[in-house]
Amino acid sequence: MLRSMASLPLISFPNPNLRIPLFLFYSPNLRKSSKTLTLAKSFSTSSPSLPQFPLPLISNLDLKPYLSCSMPQNRFKIALLLSGGVDSSVALRLLHAAGHSCTAFYLKIWFQEDFENFWSQCPWDEDLKYAKAVCDQVDVPLEVMHLTDEYWNSVVSHIIAEYRCGRTPNPDVLCNTRIKFGAFMDAINSMKFDYVASGHYAHVVHSSSEQKDRYSVLELSKDMVKDQTYFLSHLSQGQLKRLLFPLGCISKDEVRRLATEMDLPNKDRKDSQGICFLGKIKFSEFVAKHIGEMDGVLLEAETGDFLGKHRGFWFYTIGQRQGLRLPGGPWYVVEKDVQNNVVFVSRNYFSLDKRRRSFRVGTLKWLRGSPPDQLDQLQCKVRHGPGFYNCNIKIEPGECGSGDAAVVHISEDDQGLAAGQYAAFYRMKTCIGSGIILDSWDKKSFPVCAKALEIAKMEDKSKLGKPVIIKNKPECSGNGAEYKDRMEMLGKSRLFQLNAATMTGRQRQRSKGLFSNLDGKWSLLKEKWSQIF
Repeated sequence: MLRSMASLPLISFPNPNLRIPLFLFYSPNLRKSSKTLTLAKSFSTSSPSLPQFPLPLISNLDLKPYLSCSMPQNRFKIALLLSGGVDSSVALRLLHAAGHSCTAFYLKIWFQEDFENFWSQCPWDEDLKYAKAVCDQVDVPLEVMHLTDEYWNSVVSHIIAEYRCGRTPNPDVLCNTRIKFGAFMDAINSMKFDYVASGHYAHVVHSSSEQKDRYSVLELSKDMVKDQTYFLSHLSQGQLKRLLFPLGCISKDEVRRLATEMDLPNKDRKDSQGICFLGKIKFSEFVAKHIGEMDGVLLEAETGDFLGKHRGFWFYTIGQRQGLRLPGGPWYVVEKDVQNNVVFVSRNYFSLDKRRRSFRVGTLKWLRGSPPDQLDQLQCKVRHGPGFYNCNIKIEPGECGSGDAAVVHISEDDQGLAAGQYAAFYRMKTCIGSGIILDSWDKKSFPVCAKALEIAKMEDKSKLGKPVIIKNKPECSGNGAEYKDRMEMLGKSRLFQLNAATMTGRQRQRSKGLFSNLDGKWSLLKEKWSQIF
């Protein structure tokens, strides 16, 4: 059962010292080792009950070079989503330095009683403590908003339904479109904020008021490795017009350095990992709790050999390697039979004859409201990360009012196209929209032999007996790993060519080192393949 808190009012954390400026300017007469001052000793006040707590000294840090994505030439009323992490905290400080009037909001989106025993403490207590401390530094009010019911109805229940159907949805995309920049925007609509900001690594370029069309554009961030436009690609133009991302013009390394120079209380916190609503719960435990378990079989795609059992197809996604627990690997999930609860696996996932270059997408969302005039010579991401594919798109009218779909042809092979994931589309550095991957579509998708398909349809799979003894993989098949390495290097090469102008000096240096051995590796790979064929 979910503990509903959506009906609770906002909880405000006003600073207890509103009469006192909380910006303590650096004094050269103070020793550098003295990083905190006791407030009651530093200021005279008529309030005898004023609480005493240490505040960090804030030096005259010049933030002007870092404000280009914070619209410093204006003065706006801004609602900032503050998680308690470093990214959103630095975003708050940049907006404050740009002169905007900010209110910070912490979202409580999920709590489930059955999983209380997994936490040693309330999962958001520490986050909220850091968020309040960051706001106290610059006297910014902090409010806590409960969107638990909205998150369950719009995100979690949808994830459960999709996994039951064998698809793999992306919780981060859903959370951005339906909660952070959906339900939250609706909840604060009456408060008349000009913009909603967050610590995402992306850049929104807003049109000037004089321009007639006044479209807002989503662009790649300066940090291509950290860039999060993939997670924002399914927003609407109405949502995009209200967004501001202060970190879009600076790199992650710069954010960490600024956090240290600002002496933020969370400057040493690690970045959060995993799915936001799970906390310390493993995703497999979440799936088992809400979908359950059902014994099924693992079949080798090429032979139909019975290799072992699994707990349910919903625990696996295409391209998955971990959790199969089969000897002689590595083994990869290559297909799933949802109707018969069968998972097909293979050790030849990266073989050259197992290509996927075409797939279909549905639920198309274009950031300008309609598809661009030209759908060729685009770039595409099929997962979060710095790699792009060149691609062409062909729109196909949907059937029975289901909406348009599109066939996407990418320039190179990708073995991990998973139904339910998003494909985001770009024209150079501008994100133009996205769609949900429906399936792999061409005849070169991973083949499952007829024998394996027939065995999958067996009603009584106990007749299969014991799993076969898996033999070690032949020596020559190890070239698949080298093929994967080649593909990854080519992906990074595309990234370098597309974004060399936006890379930092450090990133360019890394790239040069990566490509220096490219020709030698490719020559070795060709030599080994020639020995096989």
